[in-house]
Amino acid sequence: MQEILLGVEAVFNWQGLLAIFIGTALGIVIGALPGLGPSLGVALLIPATFSLPPSVGFNLLVSLYIAAEYGGSISAILIGTPGTAAATATVVDGYPMNRQGRGAMALQASLAASTFGGIVGAIALIVLSQPLVAFVLQFGPPEYFALGLFGLTLIASLSGDTLLKGLAAAMIGLLLAVIGVDPVSGAPRYTGGFFELYEGIPFLVVLIGVFALAEAFTLAERNDAMEEARITDTGERLTLRSAAGMLPTFLRGSVIGTLVGAIPGAGANIAGWLSYDQERRWSKEPETFGKGQIKGVAAPESANSASVGGALIPLLTLGLPGSPTTAVLIGALIIHGLQPGPSLFADSPDLVYGLFIGMLVAFPTLYILGIAAMPVWRRVLALPNSVLAVGIVILSLVGTYALRNLMFDVWLALIFGVLGYILKKLRFPMAPLVLAMVLGAIVESNYARSMIMSQGSHSIFFERPLSVVMIAVAVIALVWPMVSMVRQRRATTD
Repeated sequence: MQEILLGVEAVFNWQGLLAIFIGTALGIVIGALPGLGPSLGVALLIPATFSLPPSVGFNLLVSLYIAAEYGGSISAILIGTPGTAAATATVVDGYPMNRQGRGAMALQASLAASTFGGIVGAIALIVLSQPLVAFVLQFGPPEYFALGLFGLTLIASLSGDTLLKGLAAAMIGLLLAVIGVDPVSGAPRYTGGFFELYEGIPFLVVLIGVFALAEAFTLAERNDAMEEARITDTGERLTLRSAAGMLPTFLRGSVIGTLVGAIPGAGANIAGWLSYDQERRWSKEPETFGKGQIKGVAAPESANSASVGGALIPLLTLGLPGSPTTAVLIGALIIHGLQPGPSLFADSPDLVYGLFIGMLVAFPTLYILGIAAMPVWRRVLALPNSVLAVGIVILSLVGTYALRNLMFDVWLALIFGVLGYILKKLRFPMAPLVLAMVLGAIVESNYARSMIMSQGSHSIFFERPLSVVMIAVAVIALVWPMVSMVRQRRATTD
């Protein structure tokens, strides 16, 4: 009870409530603009949290994450282009609804489903986190090494259809993670003589480069304006009765989203498609899906919002990112001097329980702002790509310089921006690079500690049951996608 009161105190003050309001408002806009998304939004906003208490800053970032997952449905419905990867399933029925003059109804259904699913995911986070922490407190360096190793195998699930490219991106991330001072010997390595790299490459610099600047370069290359969203409104609206009739849809999507979100590497996109597929299977009119079925909007939207709470479960309890955006959030915690994982509950209870209360406040805020903003979306979505690109570059470079007040970091961000742009052009996924950079340091440091504990014997990893189980799961997770790929190739050649 004392922890809950700490959370209430952290949220219900002018700073806490203003942070949630601003994060939610920015998240809706960032999610609605195709090509941006929650990972980019969170990365850009991290510098703004430096002068804030960690609990307030983290609520600002998570509120943006929450709202951006909903915001992706706005452009998906209005112009048939998902603002985020999580909204790809929403396009299937959302855009046809808009073409039929029911765009306003689709937007209302998306907002209602997102709010419902998000609250369910937040409740699951609150209920499940504490029991998992009690379990994770049994971990020592060998278990954390095995956990980090398992986390690295999730690169396969983050790579989609490009496993080899995902592994190559992960290798880049691992190489970046070893730059700096050796955690055991204290000797500098791969710094090239630059003292600015003794602490390693700042995580935020890499994030801003490969996400924000790379996307700005891509937008500038297109140099065209988005098609204006045209709605011939039929006047049809989502009534309380029709919303109540979709409660089973909301609930199914919320459960699927929470479960999928809690699986590190799965993400809101997979949750949305799984929920859409299940809704079509449960429907008495499956033939209406893809032609403007409102449940085809509600199902993926409830799932991708619920996945936010699910993705935060492994972040808070295991220190593992459940999605690319939570990988950025891990970086934000580290920048604030906090260690993600079970120790966070003891070291910063105001942050953890403030997050719980903040999420329960953020979703009603999302609904209110979403309703208020619906009339203006056509104008926002008509911004030229050139204007958008310039804005992203300015925000990125200012945020990078604010990190350590070094022009060295600005040049680094530009280098990573070019690298990210090239990798995107070659269709390399960015999530494995981010995940590998986060987990590389965890794997290396805990491997070194384990070797010290065992006096150099690798048997320590096979003497502890939890370590053995996680290493076995890691091997299976790494080998299984390769086996599936070989089978698919054989099937296509036969």
